[in-house]
Amino acid sequence: MKAAQGKVFKFGDNVDTDVIIPARYLNSSDPKELATHCMEDIDNQFVNKVSVGDIMVANKNFGCGSSREHAPIAIKACGVSCVIAETFARIFYRNAINIGLPIIECPEAAKAIGEGDEVKVDFDSGVITDITTGEQFKGQAFPPFMQKIIDCEGLVNYINQK
Repeated sequence: MKAAQGKVFKFGDNVDTDVIIPARYLNSSDPKELATHCMEDIDNQFVNKVSVGDIMVANKNFGCGSSREHAPIAIKACGVSCVIAETFARIFYRNAINIGLPIIECPEAAKAIGEGDEVKVDFDSGVITDITTGEQFKGQAFPPFMQKIIDCEGLVNYINQK
């Protein structure tokens, strides 16, 4: 599996799916369209600031709320390469893996990493390096079967390759 490296966008506790992709945009399932509205109710300039490869870091319960698959799709489609959080809502976690968005739980990293830091994540080992500060954290690495799903860009592609 690969690694991710990018600039950090930091969020707090309980970032729910209605904020990740507001309900008023759920009439579209087009990833490119969803990406244009990602996080706009928290930061209406987010999509103008995020670059391919950037990383989201959040505190507790990221992705809570409704079980819409649109939320991780919007995050991935706007270029975010990984989400690090203290904890994830269970359904968001599963939806993220199903669509091939790497997410890592690591409370220590989520607390220490700051907005704008440059961060590298090694998906095989779970090691998160804050390049800006030099700190390293040990996140939960993906089990091999989940690594394969993410490598295939999602569950459907994984199954189709079988």
